[in-house]
Amino acid sequence: MWILITLAATVFQIARTSEQHRLRGRLGVAEAGYVRFAYGLPLALAATAVWMLGPGELPTPTLTFWVAVTLAGVLQIVATMSLLQSFRVRDFAVGTIYSKTEVLFVGAASAVVLGEPLSWLSWAGAVVCLAGVAWLAAGGSLREALAGGFDPGARYGVLAALGFGLTAVGIRTASSSLDGTAVDRAMLTLAVMLSVQTMVQGSWLARSQTSSLAAVAGAWRQAWPVGLLSLSGSAAWALAMTLENAARVRTLGQVEIVMAFALGVLVHREVHRWDEYVAASVVIGGVTLLVLG
Repeated sequence: MWILITLAATVFQIARTSEQHRLRGRLGVAEAGYVRFAYGLPLALAATAVWMLGPGELPTPTLTFWVAVTLAGVLQIVATMSLLQSFRVRDFAVGTIYSKTEVLFVGAASAVVLGEPLSWLSWAGAVVCLAGVAWLAAGGSLREALAGGFDPGARYGVLAALGFGLTAVGIRTASSSLDGTAVDRAMLTLAVMLSVQTMVQGSWLARSQTSSLAAVAGAWRQAWPVGLLSLSGSAAWALAMTLENAARVRTLGQVEIVMAFALGVLVHREVHRWDEYVAASVVIGGVTLLVLG
């Protein structure tokens, strides 16, 4: 079940990213990023209320839950901004390569914080998957892409990877600290985390001299689909990480790169080199090892 839910999350994430990319022409980067929280939160609160008033049962939050979910929400904001900064300072290839080391951070943090170590076969799958993602992101020239790898762009990329990795572990920690069914725990975790993110980044935008909350509100026709897709993706991620080890979930999620690769060929009629097809196959092989592990 967690495999199917994770694959669904990657599809929602691809669609949401595409819509956010379209919004960047009208909004700034910070505003386009904030849209996923501002428009996703009302939907999340409504869905949680309907579920809890129906078949669900509201779990009792613990101190561990509040600390973990707050840190996870803040870390995800920081990680996203770090990744965007990495793209600006260096380029997309290096930022992507280093941000995808997230799976290694998640694996290490899951073992230390949650006591959920991966098997040797799953670790092998994570490393193989990472190698395939790096190959794809480098455009066939990994050596050149990594030249000067410790420049500011690379440091921002690693910071993004660390942030995303700890976010995944925070979600897993928060949901695991609750009682109730997996859906009950995932719904509450998602609603609270989106609330934290909306308040934190919203406060920052309100104080910023270069960003505008009014622009976010004015773009509601184009923004609400982003909120819906973001909610669907976040709910799927939260549920998957409630059911399974966060490291395995996030590593399987790397198949998003292959999905985007296939989408470019089938929908956008892009032409790719033979080595890119090989790299995509390496990613699939790494995911297969992970699942088998």
